[in-house]
Amino acid sequence: MRSILTFGACIALPATAQDGTREPLNERPNIVLIYADDLGYGDLSCYGATRVQTPNVDALATNGLRFRNAHSAAATSTPSRYGLFTGEYPWRRNDTGIAAGDAALIIKPHRFTLPRMFQEAGYTTAAVGKWHLGMGAENGKQNWNERVAPGPAEIGFDYSYIMAATGDRVPCVYMENQRAVNLDPNDPISVSYTNNFKDEPTGKENPELVYKLRPSLNHGHNMSIVNGISRIGYMKGGKSALWEDENIADSITIHAVRFIEKNKEKPFFLYFGTNDIHVPRFPHERFRGKTEMGHRGDAIVQLDWSVGEIVRALKEAGIFENTLIIVTSDNGPVVDDGYMDEAVEKLMDHKPWGPFRGGKYSTFEAGTRVPFVVHWPGNVREGVSDALVSQIDMLGTMASLIGRENGSSIPEDSRNQLPAWLGIDPDGRDYVIGAASSLTILTHDWKYIEPSNASPYNRLTNTELGNRQADQLYDMRSDRGEYDNVAEKNKLILRFMKQILEEEKSKGMGLNL
Repeated sequence: MRSILTFGACIALPATAQDGTREPLNERPNIVLIYADDLGYGDLSCYGATRVQTPNVDALATNGLRFRNAHSAAATSTPSRYGLFTGEYPWRRNDTGIAAGDAALIIKPHRFTLPRMFQEAGYTTAAVGKWHLGMGAENGKQNWNERVAPGPAEIGFDYSYIMAATGDRVPCVYMENQRAVNLDPNDPISVSYTNNFKDEPTGKENPELVYKLRPSLNHGHNMSIVNGISRIGYMKGGKSALWEDENIADSITIHAVRFIEKNKEKPFFLYFGTNDIHVPRFPHERFRGKTEMGHRGDAIVQLDWSVGEIVRALKEAGIFENTLIIVTSDNGPVVDDGYMDEAVEKLMDHKPWGPFRGGKYSTFEAGTRVPFVVHWPGNVREGVSDALVSQIDMLGTMASLIGRENGSSIPEDSRNQLPAWLGIDPDGRDYVIGAASSLTILTHDWKYIEPSNASPYNRLTNTELGNRQADQLYDMRSDRGEYDNVAEKNKLILRFMKQILEEEKSKGMGLNL
C-alpha cells in the first residue's frame, strides 16, 4: 500500500525508464489530440460498453495504452479546455466557468500555451472542431461579420476551423481563421444573450418551428431556432453561414483530414475537438439506428467514424507510425442535458459513467474520470495502465516529448508525466486535483471532497453532484468506493489530504493571469 507521506516525493525513474523517454525525442512525432465532448468512461467498447461498438478507438487502444485512472481538469467543458491548453488548474482563476456563446477569449493572448510551445518547436498547429473558450476581447462585443480577435491564432494556432462556441449556443456558425464561413455580407449576423431581435422566432414562443429536437423542460434551450433546433441565446441573420447539426462531424472531420494531407511533410500538432455526444445530439442519417440507444448511442458511433477517418488519413499520408494519437474526453457523461432525444428512455443497461458515481458537473469520479488512450507505434507500451494521469499535464508532458526544457513558462501544475504516458511508469501522479462546484483531491488509494454549500443534486440532469457541507473521504480501494464516507474513521489521512489541498490552493487561487 502506498503511503500518503510520499505524496510530495519525486519519482525516481530507473535507468531503463529514463532511456526509454529519450530515444523518441529526435523523431519529432506529429501529435493528434482527439478531444471528445461529454464522452463517459463507460461509453466505448474498449472500456466495457456492449450496447455500442467503437472499433476505431478500440484498435488504437489494443495497439496502444488504455488508461483506467485518467482525469480531465474539470467536470465541464470550458475549464477542462483551459487546463488542457495552459497547464494551469482552471480553478486558480474565477472566470473559467462554462462560457457563454458571446464570451471573450478566456486564455489571455500573452499566455504560454500548448499550441504556442509546438509553434516555437517548429510545428504547424491547428484547432479543428469545438472551441468553447470564447473569442474576442470583450464579452458580448464581437463583430461576427469580421475577423474576431483575439482567438485561436493569438494563443498559438496557425490554422483554425472551429464552432464559434458550442452546439447548443448561438452563433451557430463555423469560424475559419476567425471569420464566419460562407457569410453573406448582405445578411449580417447579430447576437444577443439578453434580448431577442424583433420578429425572430424562439423555441418558447414558436414551438411549431422546432422540428428536429425539442428542448427539455426548464433547461433554457428555448431561444433562437437554428435549423429546427432551439438554442441558448438570440441570433438573427447569417442564414448562408448556419451549420446543420447532422453535418457537423462531416465538416470538421473533412477539415482535419485536409490539414493532415497539407502538412504531412512537416511536424504538426492537430487539436481535433468533436461535438457528437454533446447536446443537441443529431447525428447524420447514415449513423442513425446503428445502436438501440437513439441519438446519443448513434452519436458515439459517429465519433468513432471520425477517429477512423483521422487514422485513415494518417496512414494514407504515410505518417501514421510517427504520429502520437491521444483520444480522451473533456469531462464525464450526461444523459439528459437539455433536449428530448430519448437518451434516457433508451439507455437500457448502458452505463456511460462506467462503475463510478456521478457524471458531468459532479465532484464524484464520473465527473472527471474519462477515457484516455495513447497510441504511438514502437514507443508506447501496449496494454492497460492504472497509472494516475491528468490532462493538466499535457503541456509539461509534451514539452518533455519534444525536448523542450521545462522553464518558468510552464505552470507548476503541469508536470512531465511522459514515462507514465508511454507505459514505462506504472504509477503516474501522486495526486490529482479535480474541480466541479467544489475541489477534490485523488490519490491511488483515497479521495477527498472539500465541504460545499452547493446543491448535492442536479434535478435537471438527474446527476449526483457530490456536494456536502462536511468533509468527505473515500477509500478508493474498497468496492464501495465513493459510497462510504470514512472521514471520521481516518482522521490522520483526512488531515493530510486537506493539508495538501490547502497548500495547492495557496499557490495562487484567483490570480487571473
